[in-house]
Amino acid sequence: MRRAVITGIGAVTPLGLTATETWSSLRGGVNGVASLKEPWAEGLPVHVAARVDDVFADALQVREVRRTDRVAQLTLVAGRAAWADAGSPDVEPERLGVAVGTANGGYGTTLAQHTLLDERGQRGVSPHAVTMVMANSPAAWLSIDLGAKAGARSPVTACAAGSEAIGMGRQAILADEADVYVCGGVEASVLDLVIAAFSRARAMSSSTDTESASRPFDAGRDGFVMGEGSVMVVLEEESHARARGAQVLGGVEGFALTSDAHDIVGGEPVNQARTIDLALRSAQVAPSDVGLVHAHATSTPAGDLNEARALGSVGVTAPVTATKASTGHLLGGSGPLGVLAALGAMRDGVVPPTLHLRDQDPGVDLDLVTTARETTAQVALVDAFGFGGHSAALVLTRD
Repeated sequence: MRRAVITGIGAVTPLGLTATETWSSLRGGVNGVASLKEPWAEGLPVHVAARVDDVFADALQVREVRRTDRVAQLTLVAGRAAWADAGSPDVEPERLGVAVGTANGGYGTTLAQHTLLDERGQRGVSPHAVTMVMANSPAAWLSIDLGAKAGARSPVTACAAGSEAIGMGRQAILADEADVYVCGGVEASVLDLVIAAFSRARAMSSSTDTESASRPFDAGRDGFVMGEGSVMVVLEEESHARARGAQVLGGVEGFALTSDAHDIVGGEPVNQARTIDLALRSAQVAPSDVGLVHAHATSTPAGDLNEARALGSVGVTAPVTATKASTGHLLGGSGPLGVLAALGAMRDGVVPPTLHLRDQDPGVDLDLVTTARETTAQVALVDAFGFGGHSAALVLTRD
């Protein structure tokens, strides 16, 4: 049987401009949340965010920056890093695919170009605006960059998009449609309209304290903190990887994607539990086999409680970490960031901490990791749930 393994990983996040830097910061309990100091933020009820250092763009050519939105730029840097980490696999273009998930696509370009339209009229709009705005732009640019012809897929399933992209890559490899897939997620939504909209939906924290604004599973949590960044992995059919002597960072043994058909905003714990159960069945592992959970845990009052109930009803009792306290919420990039954290934990034997948890919600009956903890986990579960009722779960193994 064909099997999908991870042979490379790249990242550009609020905690670092590489996967190594990001993992080191997660493991060390570094907080990537900072105050918003831009003039456009002054009138907003949200005061903090987790930003990526703009020097990441130094890795791109001037022409690339001019023709792409920030989401595509982040994807190119992370995707190229993942490709290099995998040793630049020798694979036929027709056997190489790409999948990049995002919740919002090129919102930054949308806002900037609308301002130019108001100020200068139609001739002020960039001729590249269409290809910068479209949500499939990150996948398209990465496929062009790598010469991938086995598909450039672009799931737009809110905060489950990046996990769905990895699931898509796995499915393509198992179906013998490709031998290698570069997949993950991205978001660049630290923007006034996006933040204002989520705030109006009562989903974001109004705290001014960067050390406690994002506090998953805490009794006093009041919403998530916006983050940005991209995490990309190289998935490869195992025999293809072994034949070329590639490093194997872990296996993607299980995946499930479902829809709640319940509410456009609120998730449903019953269906989240069904998603987790389906992913475990896909991987042919029992709940007791799971040694580590990377929770979606955005720090919203209802969302965290729903996830805790879902995990409990399935019978998963493994230690749980929720790293959005460190990175903010990368929306479409959040699932792949969870994959990075889970792979690092299993490789190094250390579960990264959930920061800022002072008073655990009494309704959350989970073994939450609040300081870095040793682990011998061989199986990890990564959850991702998004507005619209999108639920995704990935099951990873150490090798």
